[in-house]
Amino acid sequence: MIKFSFLSTIPSFLLTLIVMAVMVSCLWLGIRIRKKHKGAPENDDSGLGAIEGSMLGLLALLLGFTFSLSNSRYDSRLKIVVEEANDIGTAILRADLYPDSVRNLFRTEFERYVDTRIAYFDAGKDLAKVAEMIDSTTAIQNRIWNIAATLGRDRDNLHRTSQMIPALNAMIDVTTTRLALGKAKVPDLIILLLFMLCFTSSFMLGYSRGGKNDWIVTIIFALMIGITIYTILDLDRSRSGVITMDQVNDNIRALKSMFK
Repeated sequence: MIKFSFLSTIPSFLLTLIVMAVMVSCLWLGIRIRKKHKGAPENDDSGLGAIEGSMLGLLALLLGFTFSLSNSRYDSRLKIVVEEANDIGTAILRADLYPDSVRNLFRTEFERYVDTRIAYFDAGKDLAKVAEMIDSTTAIQNRIWNIAATLGRDRDNLHRTSQMIPALNAMIDVTTTRLALGKAKVPDLIILLLFMLCFTSSFMLGYSRGGKNDWIVTIIFALMIGITIYTILDLDRSRSGVITMDQVNDNIRALKSMFK
């Protein structure tokens, strides 16, 4: 079953706003501390420029790494949905190899199966609904497999079933892969490390300014970092947010046309 971590329960937009607010606060705090630091004259930036550059470089590196990690997982989820749609479609077509009575039995179960897979996606972050659809998926898979296994013992249907079994194997296996990819998120530790680096870099920027600050530049800096973080979080949350998999999931919805 898919479980959501503590960070995943906080909406991406709200989490991004919190990070941006803390960044601006850290930058302001750096400015205030620099002003009150008697041993650090406002025009003395010895060593601070190198430290500031290193912090910003490390922040850029971690942002790029986290974005790549999140985007690669999103791409994998897109591909597995298309693969699942193809596998289900192949199994449905191979049901046509059987006589009408058996074919209709298969197609009835396959139609229920497609409805369940659509409902699994539409459940979004409703964990109870997601768990229910996972159980329903397993139950229908077992029924379809039992039908094929029974037919496989019949010599007259041996050739047909030898073609159906690989299609069913692929259809069943891909659901496990899709479930695993649904659980594969950017680790919370990396996200928290990214947040801490954002706050530390903001503090260093404020402190290195010698008690002066351009708030327009500060807001733009926090805004651009915030937009990047929001994109990372949204890519990692395929069941909510702006960047969803609605369009690619239409490949599974399109399978309904095979039963008309």
